[in-house]
Amino acid sequence: MKYSGVFFDFDYTLGDATEAIVAGFLYGLHTMGYPIPTREAIRLTVGLVLKDGFTALTGETDEAKREEFTRLYRSICTPAQIATAVLCPGAEELLNTLHAKGVKLAVVSSKPGPILEKILERQGAAHLFDFIIGADAVEKPKPDPAGILAALKTTGLTKDQVLYCGDTVIDAEAAKNAGVDFCPVLNGTTPAEAFEPWPKVHLSPTLDDLRQWLVKEALV
Repeated sequence: MKYSGVFFDFDYTLGDATEAIVAGFLYGLHTMGYPIPTREAIRLTVGLVLKDGFTALTGETDEAKREEFTRLYRSICTPAQIATAVLCPGAEELLNTLHAKGVKLAVVSSKPGPILEKILERQGAAHLFDFIIGADAVEKPKPDPAGILAALKTTGLTKDQVLYCGDTVIDAEAAKNAGVDFCPVLNGTTPAEAFEPWPKVHLSPTLDDLRQWLVKEALV
């Protein structure tokens, strides 16, 4: 359990784009005539692929309507999250600490890669990462392991050298499917008990806890 690389999910793991995400959902759902959910119901979809979040809130499975919602959502959310998304508390110190120690860093997210890159550039953190990949660059999104496996290939690391950190059970399943260790981070809407069935090497209530644990116990 000594890692040379740490890979991260983005939303509610490293970053928070809640305001933009909620605005995008409200616009898309209102425009298409669907009932308006609560803010918390929208937050609970974060981590899902966007179309699946739409289906979870509406029950709608028609692919044309899922595509239409995606278009409407992105017209509002994409510029808004690039402008307003922020790093979660402790993320900047965590990333800078790991980068300074020579740890290879990657983001493997369900958010589109170009948006991730622009958000991280605006936050002054893009240069810290060796690899950034979103759901747009893989055939299947998480929990499929394709994104994590692509990050392994690009960084040149083996599975036993990498820890994947995320805030949902989707992330836990993706790590299991990829054959890498997993650490839940409780920045999002998933409670600690939801991770009980999943393999994990640590559970971090905060990113500061994750930083301290990595530095003291888990880095090469």
